[in-house]
Parts: sequence; structure tokens; C-alpha cells
Amino acid sequence: MTSLKDKVALVTGGSRGIGAAIARRLASDGATVAVTYSQSKEKAEALVAEITGDGGSALAIQADNRDPGAVEAAVKTVAEKHGRIDILVNNAGIFDAGTVDEVTEEDFDRTIDVNVKAVFLATRAASAHMPDGGRVINIGSNLAARVPWPGMSLYVLSKSALIGFTKAVARDLGPKGITVNIVHPGSTDTDMNPANGEHAGPQRGLMAIPRFNEASDVAGVVAWLAGPDGRSVTGAEFTIDGGTNA
Repeated sequence: MTSLKDKVALVTGGSRGIGAAIARRLASDGATVAVTYSQSKEKAEALVAEITGDGGSALAIQADNRDPGAVEAAVKTVAEKHGRIDILVNNAGIFDAGTVDEVTEEDFDRTIDVNVKAVFLATRAASAHMPDGGRVINIGSNLAARVPWPGMSLYVLSKSALIGFTKAVARDLGPKGITVNIVHPGSTDTDMNPANGEHAGPQRGLMAIPRFNEASDVAGVVAWLAGPDGRSVTGAEFTIDGGTNA
């Protein structure tokens, strides 16, 4: 597929799981892809080798989303290397579990820094290098709309913030021809939340279609939004959760 031929994409937190699946899909559709990683250097380099081995073009950049300078430097590296950024996927995120009386102020700051502030910084920096037709795609969570269990307050707070940010920035960047959307995965089979894990059964019990997403399911929606058929879609939410929130 060549629907993204000559496009340049940056995927934050792209070394594994959903982020890696998104990077693979964008590359298979023809995009030149850069991924950031915090600690998973070997996985990031293996992903780059996989993409380049399949004939694509990829780059891995070490950047901790808690470090504002690193986030902005990653954007600058991609823009300077390729002259622009066509697609930004804000995927990097963390989950600090605990009820509101258990989590700490440090937990709060870490969650907001990684899941919200870094999205703001990357979007602001990347949009300066985006031509007409640019895409910003934020990865949220179906938990932002429905919270089935306790212990998720910080994560849900951060992902809910991304909904408002997405809609507002769609208005900010619309005059430049840049779309901004958010994709909400539900339970997805990754190393962080395996489909055969000890907590998988209760999650499956909430679904209309009782199976976990594959990471490629999420990547497919992201690729559609990044491609030509998504050019008129902006400020929108897409939930991929097997009907958990139905």
C-alpha cells in the first residue's frame, strides 16, 4: 500500500505494543516513520530493523516524555532530517494505578507530565512543521468514558483531558488544514495487558464482542485517519473496544 507515500510520521512511545503496531502500519502504507522510546532501546532498534528490512524507512529516538526538552528535541530531529512532519501520533503514556486516597502528588505529576503535557508540547512543536494536510492523532482510552473499577483516577483524568485538548486544537489548527483526532483503545493484547493475563477475564466480561483488540486493530484506525480518506475528519473520537462502552 502507498496511501502514505512520501509522508513523514512521528510516533511517540513507538517501541512496543500499540505504538509499534502503529509504526509498522504507517510504514507499510508508505510513510517514513520515526519512533520515540524512553527505556526500550533494544525493542526500538529491533522495530527499526524490521521496518527497514521490509523496505521501509525508520528512525528511533530516545526521548522520555517526562522531559520537555527531549520531547521537543525529538520533533526537531525529525523535522530537520526530513524537512517536515506530516503525521504526529501521540501514543506514549503511563498508567499509575491506585485509588484517589492512595496515589501521591508525585504520581499525579508524573501522569500529567507524560500523558498530557508531553502531548501538548509535541503537538505545538510538530504543528509548526506540518504542511496543509497534516495530521495529529492522539491515543486516548475507552476508560475516559466509562470507569468499571476503582484505582484508575489518575489515568482516567489524563485521558479525559486529551478529549478536550483534541477538540480545541482541531479548531486551532483547522485553518492550516491540519486535522486533530483521538482514538480510544479498549482492552488490547499487549505485554502490558495480555489477553491471557490474570485480569483478562473480567475485562472480556464487559465486551459485546468478547475478545481483546489486536494492536493492529488500533493501528488500522490510526492509518485511516492519517490517510487521504480521513482528510475531512477532525475533532472526532473513535472508540475501539469490542463494545465495552456500548
